[in-house]
Amino acid sequence: MSIFVQKGDLTQIVCDAIVNPANSYGFMGGGVAGAIRRAGGSIIEKEAISKAPIPVGKAAVTTGGNLPCRYVVHAPTMEKPAMRINVENVRMATRAAFEIGVKHGIKTIAIPGMGTGVGGVPTKQAAEVMVKIAMEFENKFERIILIGRNDELFDAFKEYLEKK
Repeated sequence: MSIFVQKGDLTQIVCDAIVNPANSYGFMGGGVAGAIRRAGGSIIEKEAISKAPIPVGKAAVTTGGNLPCRYVVHAPTMEKPAMRINVENVRMATRAAFEIGVKHGIKTIAIPGMGTGVGGVPTKQAAEVMVKIAMEFENKFERIILIGRNDELFDAFKEYLEKK
């Protein structure tokens, strides 16, 4: 199996690419996006904005800046910053992140709980959808890392992965 669950800080993961649950405009102010910008540098946000608008269901790849990964995959879960979303947005954004990863030859990718922060999607709903989609793509990556920033998300990823 090439899908792993890890607890911790997405911005510290050594891999080819990490996924930013972005907004369509590329602004990286809060949540996971803000953490990525603070750790990796404003060059990531500047490049993301230059590729905007990125519709929900599509994704764009930028530099990893000062992060220990080569790329950041920006997969919008919402059109505007801080929008409340539903699990369908999580499904579309997760699929878009993996699809563009395959297209760019990314071998190892780390993805956080999409939409579980400011988007307001319940953790278990997001985790179930994300694990299902990750399993569809597991043969296309050497390693897919599902990152839980807290026990709730980590446990939900593990629970759904063990069920599959």
